[in-house]
Amino acid sequence: MIFGQKTNSIRRRLIVQLSLIAAILSFAFYLIVRVVAETAATETQDNILAASATSIADALYSERGLVNLELPYSALSMLGSISQDRVFYRIIVDGETLTGYGDLPQPASPIAADPVFSTFVFRGEEVRSVAITRPVSSGGQAVNTTTIVAQTRLGLATISSRISATAAAVGFGFFLFAIGLSLLAAQSALSPLRRMTQSIQRRGPHDLSPVKAALPSELVPLVGALNNFMNRLRSSLAQSEDFVAEAAHRVRTPLAIVRTRAEIALRGMEKPSDKKALREMIRAVDESSRSAGQLLDHAMVTFRTDNLLAKNFDLGELTRDTCEHLSPTAGLKDISLLLEIPDKPYPFVGDPILLQNALRNILDNAIKYSPADSEIIIKLTRDKTTEISFGDQGRGFGAADLGGLTKRFSRGENVADIVGSGLGLTIADVVARAHQGHILIRSNPEGSGACVSLILP
Repeated sequence: MIFGQKTNSIRRRLIVQLSLIAAILSFAFYLIVRVVAETAATETQDNILAASATSIADALYSERGLVNLELPYSALSMLGSISQDRVFYRIIVDGETLTGYGDLPQPASPIAADPVFSTFVFRGEEVRSVAITRPVSSGGQAVNTTTIVAQTRLGLATISSRISATAAAVGFGFFLFAIGLSLLAAQSALSPLRRMTQSIQRRGPHDLSPVKAALPSELVPLVGALNNFMNRLRSSLAQSEDFVAEAAHRVRTPLAIVRTRAEIALRGMEKPSDKKALREMIRAVDESSRSAGQLLDHAMVTFRTDNLLAKNFDLGELTRDTCEHLSPTAGLKDISLLLEIPDKPYPFVGDPILLQNALRNILDNAIKYSPADSEIIIKLTRDKTTEISFGDQGRGFGAADLGGLTKRFSRGENVADIVGSGLGLTIADVVARAHQGHILIRSNPEGSGACVSLILP
């Protein structure tokens, strides 16, 4: 898989799968409730029909050799009271209808002692009927009688519809509730992965230390592979930095020799063209030597930011020492370094070597790009943050993209004639970020020139 291409979301897949399961369970719940409800309603109607038919059958009696009936209307009213259904009945004695609806069908099953239930269409409506057969003694003989009671199923259909609607509403509510639970479940299941991602994203650009966190067992192989990859990457970067540092160190000595020889040769030259060529060569050597030195600084800074030292020191004293070390370089151009650092302690916890390197690179740039007989103002202020600013009276930044000046080997177009490597602000930016700070690049607010500030928490 190539990262960056459009891929499926695990969270989306998990939610969809859980939602599908919830939908299936909701539909199964609806079907089960509907079947159970219809079965219960049918059994209830059958019990009432059987009770009504039994009550009528018990009212049959024999008189003068004939079977008679005193119809208990309460037996029929118990059916009519539960709904607006129509009720039909028929009493058959020896195959002849004694009373009731003569066209009400008899059960197709053989005569049995138990009630026989059936469902059929009668007079254009679906009805449920029960037939009870029992003998009645008449004139010393047993006469078979069949009592049939039928009732339309409109009430049953109404009850079934009401229960089905309730089941559908409950099933839909369960489905919505299950979707909410699915969202929470997906969020909870992926939270360890999200925490690990955020932990890695919060790291600095050079932090390749192993990931150490309490993670589910399913993520252990992934974290192990990630840690192995970072170990290999850290080893590869260390080898690259060592190579750059070694190469820069080996280049500086031959360059110094070449520059010395060129200066000696320059003194003996008489032709202007030869002197111009030697001066260009000396300038190129200076530029290469400076680049080699800053490459060494960059390699050192990169190494130390991976193993950042936390030490208590006075930031004001460190700034004064840095300015004192570079004051001879400023003196060669008659540049005055004006320190506006209050005489009080500025305690700070960090890596003093890295911060001194960053301050030295910023001040060195200010000296390099400042004209002779000018001033550089160094201020140290502390409010919510600590700010060390260097304001010069040089060329400024012109139309350069200020945000891009911290990139490696990036320089403004208006300083192309001055020797430089384009690594000074890069080194300062790496150091500032390693201390959870940043550098601020802007025009000098007190006049012409540039102002670069190192801002620390």
